[in-house]
Amino acid sequence: MEKHIDIKNKKAFFEFEFLDKFVAGMVLTGTEIKSIRQGKANMSDAWCYINKGELWVKNLNISSYDKGTHYNHEPLRPRKLLLKKKELNKLESKIKEKGLTIIPFHLFISERGFAKIEVALEKGKKVHDKRDSIKDRDAKREINRAGKYRE
Repeated sequence: MEKHIDIKNKKAFFEFEFLDKFVAGMVLTGTEIKSIRQGKANMSDAWCYINKGELWVKNLNISSYDKGTHYNHEPLRPRKLLLKKKELNKLESKIKEKGLTIIPFHLFISERGFAKIEVALEKGKKVHDKRDSIKDRDAKREINRAGKYRE
């Protein structure tokens, strides 16, 4: 049984407000998918851009495969993401609006064994929005603590 791969960009949830989400496939080499299956990926600084009608992810760090030879991949190379043309056109039109960006926030292996990445069209949060997020998180934590003590 293969272990469940679930890599998240926690910084994205705090820094940005999600407007729209998409699930995209990734174009990977053999050693990249093997590293992802070992859970050796970091997406804390990753971001997406559109170039010539194609969506690319940059700064997605997939560590080198430890059993790879000289055919091993470059950890920070730009990787092409696969979306439907309609979704790409929607993203491209929205990205032209001021202050919107595309950020990957979730990397996982699909049921068919393919690496998928969830990207979101996002707007940066202001400082007071971040404070609200911290207050909400703290309030939920206190409620959970109070519930545990009653049992």
